[in-house]
Amino acid sequence: MVSRVTVIGGGILGLAIAERMSRQGSAVTLLEKEDHFAAHQTGHNSGVIHAGPYYAPGSLKARLCTTGNRSMIAFAREHGIPFDVPGKLIVATSVKELPRLTVLHERALANGAVARLIGASEARDYEPNVSSVGALRVETTGIVDYARVSRMLAELARSHGAELLLGASVHDIRTTTHGVEVAHSGGIVSSELLINCAGLQSDRIAALAGLSPEIRIIPFRGEYYELVESRRSLVRGLIYPVPDPALPFLGVHLTRMIDGSVHAGPNAVLALAREGYGNRSFNLRDTASSIGYPGFLRLASRNIGTGAKEIMRSFSKRLFAASLARLVPAIGPDDIVRAGSGIRAQAIRPDGTLADDFIIQRAHRQVHILNAPSPAATSSLEIARYVVGQLADEL
Repeated sequence: MVSRVTVIGGGILGLAIAERMSRQGSAVTLLEKEDHFAAHQTGHNSGVIHAGPYYAPGSLKARLCTTGNRSMIAFAREHGIPFDVPGKLIVATSVKELPRLTVLHERALANGAVARLIGASEARDYEPNVSSVGALRVETTGIVDYARVSRMLAELARSHGAELLLGASVHDIRTTTHGVEVAHSGGIVSSELLINCAGLQSDRIAALAGLSPEIRIIPFRGEYYELVESRRSLVRGLIYPVPDPALPFLGVHLTRMIDGSVHAGPNAVLALAREGYGNRSFNLRDTASSIGYPGFLRLASRNIGTGAKEIMRSFSKRLFAASLARLVPAIGPDDIVRAGSGIRAQAIRPDGTLADDFIIQRAHRQVHILNAPSPAATSSLEIARYVVGQLADEL
């Protein structure tokens, strides 16, 4: 095992790797530029413990999500973190969606999820207010607070001797004869190995380290609403639409959270700042990086209609509510209130194709996790196991 390691990024993935490596005897320094952990993607998601019906069998996402579902539930149970496994419905709202629902069922079974196709009547047994012509019932889908999981991982990593530095913004990375030097706002850290878990900034960290990233991160903002308290009874668990197979997003869905609230969303619009959570947030460098990237321009040209609909829904509560009403017709504009937003770090290749699987790019004494969107939180403990296992074999 490597004796000295620097991890960049204090989201759930960086913390999971820091915890595992420090537990196995490495001297770990983790650098997080914000003043708290789980500040970005980890702390702004739906809290779903995914079960794996969406991912191509044999892919890293499929393999690590299935095992991650079990290990995340076990972790939460062991450390007293509240969780639930209510299962979810993926509902077809028209006959033309039924073939795609069948494909999801086949994938779910291939990936080890407990799932079955059910009719509209049985779907209403689970969700009395749902509208569907058929549904996929996924029994093993759960919910948890990933920010709380992250804080526990930080506590465990520190107990194993890891040094976790907040407010440590990285501004230079240099390879040396014996390893890697990382200059940050609080000093310089020298180590034998660098692991980049910087999420929204992962491609920039990789470039700073001298790597040519095979993708570019394009940020998409997902906006959430939640049901007003008096209407929470409309949803018992998790209700998802059948996703568009051409896009990486799962569509606007309804999720009963650990605290009893019911979140609705997210939509998906291009964010004009990688860490800008408001619809008026703007960063010139981030915007230029996105719209000047040939891969994004190719993607956008193929999805003009979809993109326009997402933008319209971003500014219209009525349209957002109408999307929810496809799943639960009783939901209207007066039943929802805004509930924040998140930013998805979407990896796009130069040819405009979306990176479907997790991407882990290697260089000498460096590991860069360049694409880790959903189900990365679900899979975080298994991604850590996978990365550390590779290091044990190769270093």
